[in-house]
Amino acid sequence: MTKALLTMAVAALLAVPGSARAQQSTSQQEVRQTIRDAYTYSKDNLADPPDTYSADGALEFWSSGGLMQVVPPDAPRNTYDSFSLTPKHIRVTMLADEQVAVANFYAEGAFKVTGQPAVTDYMTRVTQVFVQENGGWKVRSSHFSPIMGGSGTPQRALEN
Repeated sequence: MTKALLTMAVAALLAVPGSARAQQSTSQQEVRQTIRDAYTYSKDNLADPPDTYSADGALEFWSSGGLMQVVPPDAPRNTYDSFSLTPKHIRVTMLADEQVAVANFYAEGAFKVTGQPAVTDYMTRVTQVFVQENGGWKVRSSHFSPIMGGSGTPQRALEN
């Protein structure tokens, strides 16, 4: 078990560019690994991982559109006929004395929720808020925004 944890920690560090790796706190690394572990669990078990939500539940905007969803901590878990989503370019910002984290990343791949149509080319931007609870990082809020052909603000929008 210790060897597996060490291997995962080394893999997580190697996935981060050198200068960013040195600047990442332990909490940031833990949140990044929590995200990776959740996607790996779904790939390996064809189900959402257990116990991912805060004891207070979460608020979410789903990539399918529609209204805000209130997700209770004991929400039913999805099961999948297939799942190949991968989180990419995970960036974590720590808040509130490292007890709250905001993660921004992309999720790409394909999946098929049991009893639902397959999604074969899923590409979305993800923002998730995590809180430190009972020794782990739990989801408190999520926003999934699909990447489609369209336009946003030009790059110069941040210029003064």
